[in-house]
Amino acid sequence: MSDRLPTGVLVGALLRRANDAGGMAMVLARGDDQAGSMLLILREKWAFVGMAEPGRNLDGAAILTRVGPDESADAPTIDDYWKRRRARDPDLWVIELDIPSAERFAAETIFGG
Repeated sequence: MSDRLPTGVLVGALLRRANDAGGMAMVLARGDDQAGSMLLILREKWAFVGMAEPGRNLDGAAILTRVGPDESADAPTIDDYWKRRRARDPDLWVIELDIPSAERFAAETIFGG
């Protein structure tokens, strides 16, 4: 048995916490409830600040890893990236998160930090 929470539970917590904190979180693509991976599109006041996904560092500690286009990317580039990822991994959850300090907020919610 794994100590990892199902992805659907983590996504639900992220959506609720963002809403409760006055931010916005939206599911752009629904993945597998039990074991799907997660891609986060991070925004602050509607401005794109990057993408991240949960992972592990070399010591095995849980971290958010920056992936995809950088902060200067336009909307079509952002959409193309996540849609290509989703085409290769139909279990991938794609979550858009718009809240101050979006990356920190996501890490605290996902990892309980």
